[in-house]
Amino acid sequence: MTSVLLVDDDTAVRTSLRDIIESSTDLTVVGDAWNGHQALDLARRLQPDIVVMDIRMPGMDGIAATRALRALASPPAVLVLTTFGHEDHYVEQALDAGAVGFLLKDTPPQDLVRALHAVAAGAAMFTPELTDRVIAAVTSDAPRPHSTREAALVADLTPRQRDVLALLAQGMSNAAIATALGMTEGTVKGYVSQVLSRLGADNRVQAARIAYLADLDPDHT
Repeated sequence: MTSVLLVDDDTAVRTSLRDIIESSTDLTVVGDAWNGHQALDLARRLQPDIVVMDIRMPGMDGIAATRALRALASPPAVLVLTTFGHEDHYVEQALDAGAVGFLLKDTPPQDLVRALHAVAAGAAMFTPELTDRVIAAVTSDAPRPHSTREAALVADLTPRQRDVLALLAQGMSNAAIATALGMTEGTVKGYVSQVLSRLGADNRVQAARIAYLADLDPDHT
């Protein structure tokens, strides 16, 4: 049974989320909080597997709460759920804070349950529109920022790992990367896991952002 903690300052939203989540027999809501401070206190006591986190809340907001939760000795996975998907800076802040998923509040109930199952299995889950925008930033021709930290991380990869990262950052699937590099899909999957581990990234979107901040050429390969 996967345990879930709900964090949102709107009581009606928390009630609705509880009903949706507990419609699945292998998910249970162990508690709910109305701001980040309360969420952190409950997470320490209840040790949920997943926290469903709003962003804008009084006191400690969802970004600060996510960062604090990820610093716990046994950190839960954090799935951010918000109405503010049109504001890209929230996506970036949530990723930087350690969120492993980012969905909009109008996500259909079945997709929310599916996302929780995916996160429980160790996968990342981002609404396609948000993933596309992050990837689009990587592949655009606009001037890029340059981060010494991210550049050092990318420089520490092997040449083949950088090849895979460059294609991953363009939004390519493992199958497409395999075709482009003349590898098997299983080999690419292994390289992707290595790249995420070496970069300290939880998912492909975070890896794409690191490539972007490191100014890795999309045509690297």
